[in-house]
Amino acid sequence: MNRMPAMVGTIDRRLLVNYRVEPEVLRGMLPRPFRPQIVAGVGIAGICLIRLSGLRPIGTPAAVGITSENAAHRVAVEWGGRDEPSRGVYIPRRDTKSRLTTLFGGRLFPGVHHRARFEVHEGEGKFEVAFTSVDRTAHVSVVAAVSRDLSSGSVFASLAEASAFFAEAPLGYSATHDPQRFDGLELQCNRWAIEPLEVDRVESSFFEDGSIFPAGSCEFDSAFLMRDIAATWRPRDAIGATGSGTSIQAQRAG
Repeated sequence: MNRMPAMVGTIDRRLLVNYRVEPEVLRGMLPRPFRPQIVAGVGIAGICLIRLSGLRPIGTPAAVGITSENAAHRVAVEWGGRDEPSRGVYIPRRDTKSRLTTLFGGRLFPGVHHRARFEVHEGEGKFEVAFTSVDRTAHVSVVAAVSRDLSSGSVFASLAEASAFFAEAPLGYSATHDPQRFDGLELQCNRWAIEPLEVDRVESSFFEDGSIFPAGSCEFDSAFLMRDIAATWRPRDAIGATGSGTSIQAQRAG
């Protein structure tokens, strides 16, 4: 049983940067029991760049809450029966600015957290968010602005379709130091609202790594913004790996 406490806080800013990926590439890297969720013939993976404030265990005073910049590499996945599968995200890698989060990864916070240096500039609907991990195995940089329209060529036909896709899969499973166990966490928001972003530039050492994603197998798809949303994160029982499979965490992310 998962002993991590439920946490509350505010999502100050959350950028969801998405890539469309050939399903076979994702099948080859996902550990069992996960398999890629398919949308319009492709898999969906991406990066979540999130700033949290007032993050603390439920029942503790707001004054003890922490503020931190965090990043998570994500893959939309299914598991269980194919007729009525469970859906969520598999998170092979987490990065954080917070020393506390790094220290208590797997105890207060799910999965392994890598320490990273973040650089953030935002205002007037524009966002520049970048990080480089201290071990220099991961780097991401995104420059984007709020837009009225979805990114051209996105697999999502409308903002409502994209919103439903992310809202209906609030459960995430994170890689841990034990390759046979994935920590579970469910996001519950007091409201759900996303806005489309126009991305001027995106760089990702992970998605641009040809040893993981062969040329042409991975393309930028879309990006969305969530902001000023109160949220609760509830631990869910860990999932154990079944059969063989290679965790993305075991591969170089930079």
